[in-house]
Amino acid sequence: MKAGAGDLGPALIRDLGRQPYEPVWRAMQRFTDARDGSTPDELWLVEHDPVFTLGQAGKPEHVLMPGAIPVLHVDRGGQVTYHGPGQIVIYPLIDLRRLKIGVRDYVHRIEQALIDTMAEWNIEAVRRAGAPGVYVAGAKVAALGIRVRRGCTFHGLAFNVAMDLEPFRRINPCGYEGLQVTAMLELGGPSSMDAVKPVLLEHLADQFGLTLERRATLPDLSLAA
Repeated sequence: MKAGAGDLGPALIRDLGRQPYEPVWRAMQRFTDARDGSTPDELWLVEHDPVFTLGQAGKPEHVLMPGAIPVLHVDRGGQVTYHGPGQIVIYPLIDLRRLKIGVRDYVHRIEQALIDTMAEWNIEAVRRAGAPGVYVAGAKVAALGIRVRRGCTFHGLAFNVAMDLEPFRRINPCGYEGLQVTAMLELGGPSSMDAVKPVLLEHLADQFGLTLERRATLPDLSLAA
């Protein structure tokens, strides 16, 4: 276990099911703005309706042919990516000060949790220097886009499990022309997101030394400020 396992209190797991992007994004912002040093960390799992998101550094010219899929400018780091059904998105809402780790270490640990998850299905995944995320044979299988405010994280990771990859051809993924994108199913992994979720959560908990506690209640997903 990492980061002082066992002394950080529980991290609450909330599985939001399938949701549109913007209400979840706004709820993350509200949660982060309202939390204090005693607020438990949370991990939100969600499967988004189809959407392209452009990060703070995102250039509109990297969105080539969006068609009917909406494009949102958001406040995470990074360029453009796609979210859609068949993709596990996890938003770690974590107080880095409490864990006593920095942003680079935070990103490294998320990548390692993804690498370890894929290894459970004998898929060899790696990092790529200067390009956050996880890759298999040069193709990207998981993207990272984060934001840190007052030492607390929001946004997170998008892990392609069993999804239609065609929308990625309508963009330059993460700002890279011609970047290939893949999914676990194409690599011999499972077709069920439910098979992957607990494994990924276990590896994230291990990387951050968290004790996971599942909660049935959902955050307020209204768009009200």
